[in-house]
Amino acid sequence: MGADTEFLSVDEILHRYPPVGPRELAQSSPARVTDDTQMTLAVGEALLQAEQPYTAKTLEDPLRDAFIAWNESPENNRAPGMTCIHACEYLACGLPWYKATINHSKGCGANMRVAPVGLLTASNSGVTAQSRAAIAQFQAALTHGHPTGLAAADLTAYVVADLVAGGEPADLPERLIDYAHSQRSIYHADWLGPLWHRPAASSPANFIERGWDECLIALERLHYAMQQIDRQGDPCLATGAGWIAEEALATGLYCFLMYPEDPISAIQRAAVSSGDSDSIACLTGAFAGAHLGLAAWPAEWLERIEYRERLARLGDAWD
Repeated sequence: MGADTEFLSVDEILHRYPPVGPRELAQSSPARVTDDTQMTLAVGEALLQAEQPYTAKTLEDPLRDAFIAWNESPENNRAPGMTCIHACEYLACGLPWYKATINHSKGCGANMRVAPVGLLTASNSGVTAQSRAAIAQFQAALTHGHPTGLAAADLTAYVVADLVAGGEPADLPERLIDYAHSQRSIYHADWLGPLWHRPAASSPANFIERGWDECLIALERLHYAMQQIDRQGDPCLATGAGWIAEEALATGLYCFLMYPEDPISAIQRAAVSSGDSDSIACLTGAFAGAHLGLAAWPAEWLERIEYRERLARLGDAWD
């Protein structure tokens, strides 16, 4: 839904899709997804291909290859982000990933694609909570070198893992804030290597703390918004437009938490927004799916969605 409403104001969306905005998939057959889902598939399929146990060494090449293949695909025509495009071009040139990444970028491409990492557990893949955090940050770091992109990707994977494990949605903002404080000074050196070497960073901890602090500001906005939920207004006014990673997390989660047991209304709320509607809706859908499972979605959607077989394979792999 979000692809059809991106770059439109809320008034324009409601005029085009009266009276409350879109509630159905695109009418194309199959129903086309956006670059967000394409890159989510890239991350998930790289995880399936990589040798376990996961390390930076075993995961780098599968991620690199998957990102390059996505970037060079003729199907990469869904308004992809420039950070992802440029970083993938540098990766294709053979640069080390920490030189290919776009250091200043904390765009939502860092975390819109990370949901498969949240499905990894000790029982299905030998991944601990700290390993999950490192993998989430590493997949972000190949394209987005800003510490806030890393922290937001970590938090997004945490949300998916928490909801899959049966976490109560109502208390999720508080758990996220606690988690962010617990991770604030942790730099995953075995995975991130020299990424922290910047003129403004005095140490690895100092580098990553900036990212967590910016995410904590976004989480505090989310916590405040949840005290006075506005189901009619533009969600971007409450928690941010979503073009940057921490705002995409906050606004995607805000829309999910408005309707935790009604995934279609949650995605509709995300699509009727003035910001990066497709990425916000992508994250909202990932959170709803983690909480409710596949059965929550209309059967017709499951039949019509683009890349249906590839998406089903990822779901089956870590069910």
